[in-house]
Formats: sequence, C-alpha cells, structure tokens
Amino acid sequence: MAVSMREVDAVFQGAGQKDGLEIWRIEKLQAVPVPKESHGRFFTGDSYVILKTTALKNGSFRHDIHYWLGKDTSQDEAGTAAIKTVELDAALGGRAVQYREVQGNETERFLSYFKPCIIPEEGGIASGFRHTEINEREHVTRLFVCRGKHTVHVKEVPFARSSLNHDDIFILDTKSKIFQFNGSNSSIQERAKALEVVQYLKDSNHEGKCDVGSVEDGKLMADADAGEFWGLFGGFAPLPRKTFSDLNGKDSAFSSNLNKGQTVPVDFDVLTRELLDSTKCYLLDCGSEIYVWMGRETPLEERKRAGSAAEELLREVNRPKSHIVRLMEGFETVIFRSKFSKWPKKADAVVSDESRGKVAALLKRQGFNVKGLAKAAPVKEEPQPQIDCTGNLQVWRVNGTEKTFLSFSEQCKFYSGDCYIFQYSYPGEEGEECLIGTWFGKKSVQDEKTTAISVASKMVESLKFQAVMVRLYEGKEPAEFFSIFQNLVIFKGGVSTGYKKFVSENGIEDDTYSENGVALFRVQGSGPENMQAIQVDTAATSLNSSYCYVLHDGDTLFTWIGNLSSSMDQELAERQLDVIKPNLQSRMLKEGSEYDQFWKLLGVKSEYPSQKIAKDQESDPHLFSCTFSKGVLKVREIFNFTQDDLMTEDVFILDCHSCVFVWVGQRVDTKMRAQALSVGEKFLELDILMENSSQETPVYVITEGSEPQFFTRFFTWDSAKSAMHGNSFERRLSIVKDGVKPKLDKPKRRPTTSSSHTGRSSVPDKSQRSRSMSFSPDRVRVRGRSPAFNALAANFENPNARNLSTPPPAIRKPSPKSPSSDPTKPPQRAASIAAISASFERPRPTLIPKSIKASPDVNKPQVEASKPKPEANGKDSTPSKDSPTVTPTIQEDLKEGQPENEEGLPVYPYERLRTSSINPVTDIDVTKRETYLSAAEFRERFGMTKEAFAKLPKWKQNRLKIALQLF
Repeated sequence: MAVSMREVDAVFQGAGQKDGLEIWRIEKLQAVPVPKESHGRFFTGDSYVILKTTALKNGSFRHDIHYWLGKDTSQDEAGTAAIKTVELDAALGGRAVQYREVQGNETERFLSYFKPCIIPEEGGIASGFRHTEINEREHVTRLFVCRGKHTVHVKEVPFARSSLNHDDIFILDTKSKIFQFNGSNSSIQERAKALEVVQYLKDSNHEGKCDVGSVEDGKLMADADAGEFWGLFGGFAPLPRKTFSDLNGKDSAFSSNLNKGQTVPVDFDVLTRELLDSTKCYLLDCGSEIYVWMGRETPLEERKRAGSAAEELLREVNRPKSHIVRLMEGFETVIFRSKFSKWPKKADAVVSDESRGKVAALLKRQGFNVKGLAKAAPVKEEPQPQIDCTGNLQVWRVNGTEKTFLSFSEQCKFYSGDCYIFQYSYPGEEGEECLIGTWFGKKSVQDEKTTAISVASKMVESLKFQAVMVRLYEGKEPAEFFSIFQNLVIFKGGVSTGYKKFVSENGIEDDTYSENGVALFRVQGSGPENMQAIQVDTAATSLNSSYCYVLHDGDTLFTWIGNLSSSMDQELAERQLDVIKPNLQSRMLKEGSEYDQFWKLLGVKSEYPSQKIAKDQESDPHLFSCTFSKGVLKVREIFNFTQDDLMTEDVFILDCHSCVFVWVGQRVDTKMRAQALSVGEKFLELDILMENSSQETPVYVITEGSEPQFFTRFFTWDSAKSAMHGNSFERRLSIVKDGVKPKLDKPKRRPTTSSSHTGRSSVPDKSQRSRSMSFSPDRVRVRGRSPAFNALAANFENPNARNLSTPPPAIRKPSPKSPSSDPTKPPQRAASIAAISASFERPRPTLIPKSIKASPDVNKPQVEASKPKPEANGKDSTPSKDSPTVTPTIQEDLKEGQPENEEGLPVYPYERLRTSSINPVTDIDVTKRETYLSAAEFRERFGMTKEAFAKLPKWKQNRLKIALQLF
C-alpha cells in the first residue's frame, strides 16, 4: 500500500543516503538532528532516534533504526520516538529493521556503533539541563560495573564496597588514577574488553594523562594497586557471595505467541510463514523479544498502532527489559525467520527497490530533494588475487592411504575422480607464508577425502600451525586457488588407486580421459595467469555461448567460439590448445557455422545455455565467536567487528558466503585447535545466516599470527597485535598503562620449503605479475612470444600456418620492494625471473631471431643482423670465440657444419632445439638441450650466462627449461 508523505516528518528528508550514523533527539515532541561531534553522548532524561546506514557489496543500503529511551525520559517523548521511527522507516521505503533500546539493556548491535561503550549522562532537554565540559567542573569519583565479552554494557553504581562482587568487572574513576577491579569469576576476555572502557575514560575524562591500576579479586594489601584501591573503600573486607543485581538480565521466557495488531491471538500448531498476511500486522512474543511484523500492504497508521500495542504489552506484564524489534515484510532478520519451522528462501530485494523508487517519486512531487535516495553505486570488486603468485608449488595425489608427489609437468593436471594435496609457499609481508590445501574432485571417494584431510592436517601440525589450511571442492574454488595454479586442466575420471568408474548426470559412462578418445573441454579464466580447461560431458548440452571449447577425437581438433565469448576467452582457448593437443592444428568454428562432423562427435545437435555459469559471490562479511563441544556448535555474531574483537583465547568464524574462515587464537587448547576444520564444516551445515550455504564452500583454517592477506583485507589490520606477548588482558593492559604496544614475540620463522623466495609487501597488479597478452580474431596468433617478437616474425611467417609453439607460463615478476630483503641486491630467484621476463618484454627493434619457421612455399628474405650491444662494464663488444656472430640470413642457421661452442658441442638454433620443433635436431642429449645453444643465444633466452645458470638449484633450472621448451 502506498504511503502518504504527508505523514512523514520533513526532518527525515535525504536520510539514509550514505554509509554511517544519523541521530535525532526528541525535543518538544519533535525530532531534532544531533551534530556529528555529539554522537555517542546520551542523556538519561531524553529519547533518541538513531539510523545506521550500511553500504552493501551489491550496491544497496541496509538500514537499522533504533530508538533509545533514557531511564528518566517522559512517556510522551518515548511514544514520540517510537512513532518517528516508523515515519523514518517509511521515508526509507519501508525496508529498515527497527529496535527499541532501553538504557542499561541495549542490544549488542546498538552498542557496536559506539565502541567501546556508552555512558549516559544525567539530565535531559526537558529538565533544562545543560551539560558543561568535564574540564570545567570538579572531577567526581565514579564506580562503573562492566559486563560483556564482545560488547561492553557499562552502568554506574553507588561508590560503595557493597556494589562489588566476584562475578563482574568494576572500574573506579578517581581524579588521578583509574582502577580496574577484576572479579575472580570474570573471564580473560571480559577483562580485556573492560580495559577498552578504561582507555575511553582515560582519554575523555583525563585527556589521556592519568595512571591506571589493575586489581585482582583476592589479592590483598601486598599489591600496591590493590592497597590503594581498597584504601578508597576504607580498607579491605571480604565481599559477599551474593552478586550484584543483574545488569542485563532478561525477562522470564515466554512461549511464542502470535497476535494480530489488535492483540487478537492467532491459533497455530506450527509457526509457519503462511500464517502471516501482507495486509495485517502481527506481534510475535518470544519473552526476551517482541517482534512486530508489518505486512507490505498495511497503511502507515496501522504500523504505528502495532508498535504502540507492543509497548503496551510490555507495560501490562511488567517486562521493561524485553526488546521490541519491528520488521517489514521481505526484510525479516535471520533470528526472526529462525523462529518459524519453515521459511521460504529469501528472494532478491526487487520489491524493495521498486518501493524505494515510489517513495522517491512521492518525495520529489512534494518538493523534497531525493538525490541519492536511489540505489547506491555498486561496489567494484578487486580483480587482483589476494595472494602473491611468485611462490613455490608442490602437489600430491592421494592414492588410497598414501600420497604421490606430482612432477612439475603434471601438477596442474587434475582428475575429477581423485583427491589432491597442495602446498604453496610464497613471500608475505612478514616473511615466508604457506598455504596447505586439499582439493576434492566431484567424483572422488570418501576414503581418499578422509586421507587427504588427515595428511594435510599433519603437514600443518608439522609446521607448528603456522600454515593456513584450506579444504576445497571442485567447482567451488576461490580466486586464490586458480591464481596459484595459473593454468589448470581438470580431466574426467581418475588415476588413483581408489578411483571408481562413474556415470554422469546425462547418463553417460565416463572413462578416464584418453588423448586418443573423444573429449570436450570448456575454457574459462580471466587471463593467461588464471585460466582453466574443464573436461565436460561430450554432448551438445555442455556447450554455452559465453565460453570457448576445445573438442578432439584423436587427431581431429576443433576450437568452438561462443557468440558471447570475449577476445580474452578466445585467447585462452588458443593457449589451452598447446596444453591439451600441442602438436595438432585446430579448426576454429564460430557458433552457428559448425561442421556436421562437429555435431556428430557430440552425438546430436540440441539446445544449450548462453548465460555464464553463476559463481558464489562474496557478500558482506559476518564475524561469529563460537564454542564447540560434543559436536554442538554455538555461535554469537559480533557486529561492526574490528581486529580487536579477535581474542587469542577463542575461535572465530568469518563468513563471506563464498568462503568461510576459521580463526584460531594462539591460546586455544590443542583439542579445539584440532577440531577447527570440523567447526567450519558444522557452521556450513547449520546455515546460520539462512543463505542456503553449500557444504562444499571453501573452508580456511587460520592460526593467529599467520593471517594471510586474503583474510586481513576484511579488517584494518595491524600485524603487530597478533604477535604480542600474553593473553588478551595482558596485551591490552600493557597498552593502556604504558601508552605503547607491548614487546612483540621474536619474529616467527615462516614455514620453509626447499627453496627461498623474494618477499614483497603487497599483491601486485596484473601488469606486474605477467606480461601483456593480446588476441585478435582476425589473425592467427603466434603464441608464446612477446608482442614485439610477433610483430617482427609476422614479416617472415605464413599467416595461414599455425604456430605449434607452447607458450611459456605467465612470467611472474617479483615485487619492487620487500621488507625482508636488501633492495640493492635482489635475490637470485627474483633476478632470474626478471631477466627472463625482460627477454620477452624489452623492445628489440633490430634483433632478428635465429630461426623463424616458415611455410615451404614462402620465400625467406635476407636480413642483416644487428651489431651486438657493448657490455655494461665497458669491455670491448667484439664477439669472442664463445659468442659467434649472428649469421646474416635465417637459412644459414640450418647449414651443415655448425660451429662449436665453448664446451666443444655443436651449436644449433633455439627453434630446432625446442621440444615442439617441426625440424628437431637429432643425435643430441635431449636432457641437456640448452648446452647446444651459443653463449649469446643462451644469454638472450635465459637472461643469464651459462655459468650463472649452472649455479641455480636443479628445480629452478628445470623450471626455466620447461618455460623455454628445452626440457
């Protein structure tokens, strides 16, 4: 039902258009804006309306409205605040959730807006009280009681020994010193959070200049702080066992009762969504909360009456501490929906956007400024992977109860019927970092999954839990996984001992992939440094207009180009040909111009989709503290979280929908640490946020002190905090008392592997990680060469001939700086990578390749060779006997009687030494192809001398040789 804007207060014009807080105070029964500098200051005699606007990743806004009632506020002001809340919601399009907040019993969501706490001040607008600045009046000693493990409830209590107890934490604020008294039954986490209140009082009441003392319950006069503290109470005396009255006690529990707006009871056996009518309002009484559900088609006046009915219900049964939560149909909270036995999947907020547009139109007709009332601009996703891609990768395949190491050439070839374990070591901000993961194919067996988890867990434990562990399923891989593997091919079937033949969803029996059989691959990815070829069912229904495909039957090879695919998709398909069928010429088929032979291989021509395959999108993160005992997981959400909410004694879950992180504090017991992965899996099973989470969602397990950048990006992160000595309380106390951070633990050695790497401080952009690639559909691309080389070679090559060269992997450049390395002396690995990268990228205006493949029918022109450039050290550039002069023609490289190099071996051109050469050299040692290059060409190809190359570790030599097709 349309809402008349005449019923909405004009003061709410333009509200909720940007992220942040907006507050109004009720003055003379009118809502008056509160200046931003006064946010967080509340008076006991006033009522307030608070709007929290949160910009979401999908570009929309979420609105939460709270009306706060001071303990001394008048009934009229309280009623006005409740009514104004409904009007504000109407101005926002009826999409906000509304909360009633009573002084001393505020919700954790509300308190999270004003961290570390709120301390209401005496007085109010109605009494004419005007607050004076603290430094203009004499300091008054005050005693506060604090409760809360994650958000702190603070209440002033009488300054008397009788106020103290063993269960709570008390803060005594005197003129010259602030004391924190820790009850013997209070937890470490509660003590640490209370210290945030001490810091707040120190800054606000003492300008940051006063002493701080900590008093432990049970310590007597032997402690200086304890003696001074008890002296203020007239001396020490035992505290009574009876605790202070419940600060935040809940009203007695009630069974759920559903009533219509006029408090007419609704009969039901099971609480279901079908009981709610869009033309009515309902009250759901759950004891500690009363929910007011407002149908979308209800008028504004009826919504106001429903809110008043809820207030009246609390007064009638004397339940002042119960919360009232008002919700509009379509915007119900998770907690409210969880009260029902069945609740349909939450649909996208299409109606809300439409409603918001109608409200904007009504406001505009009445002369209001509605700029910004429409949907917020979508938040742009960061395209770069949140991990350094220059590290060292090792992969094992699970075979029954064992693991088998995969060679470099096989580690990026997975099978859907197998399980894999990978270990990736890479340079991080604090040194070497490590990611250990398991990957489960769609058709892998449970026994091998169990083995993979067990082996990976032992690997993490052997590294003293300093490595991050991740559990992945095929089809649910995060961006970081693909960035690590860069060029991944996933075949059907399996080669492990535990693999069993299976039947696909289309009823096709899938054998393990064979090079000589029929196979169809979907090519996907974002670029040469992130591309995959996934084998799919050999059927027309597997095609999709948004992708490119590779189809082969033995020596028959097709590349199918979807009409909606991009030039990059076509580029990647070209590159994947060199992995799947490197020695065959492919026939390119545009969608709609396929050969009969193509459809015959796919069985029969049929309909297929055109939309890109949907992937889980990262949503706004939610942080939960959790306890796990006897298979039962209990969680509690932390609102507006920061790094300080991560306590070293606890386990936390960060849910981003596309993945789940389990953060384990350093002081978590060994048993709980071992169950961390089970905690994440149980969290997905419970589906706490009711988002229909998949059980195959990636789960990361992260230990405090080893947080990767793809986790810390959700916080304003200070890595020094997770390296501090002591428990949460000891760390915070050192900061509060000394005003500086405590000493850090000695730098922890990150997990190391057989290689060393150059550290770097940030994740590079794509231009830093790989050389530029381009593709034009109008020409046959020469793969595996730099653009400059391609331009030169195009003068000699037949444009109709396909180059069979395999492209080297995307060259990964090291970061320009590293906190742990000497910038004047780049490490050996960084130098070698930079050199080989430069050999592909640097302009070479006159350098002619030694040998360029050409069609037999094409004449090969004569080209003068450029003169060698002088050496950097100023030595004579005259070619030595070790560096034979480049011959003036390309054909001369093929003449017999090759010159010998410094090793006494015949010299051959690079093009004939490559493994994919069409005119390969015979009678050579194929394991040492590089030794047959001249010194000049070796330096050109490898970016270093043969002597420097010989000093490299064997695995580095092989990696470079593989990249240049000399292995």
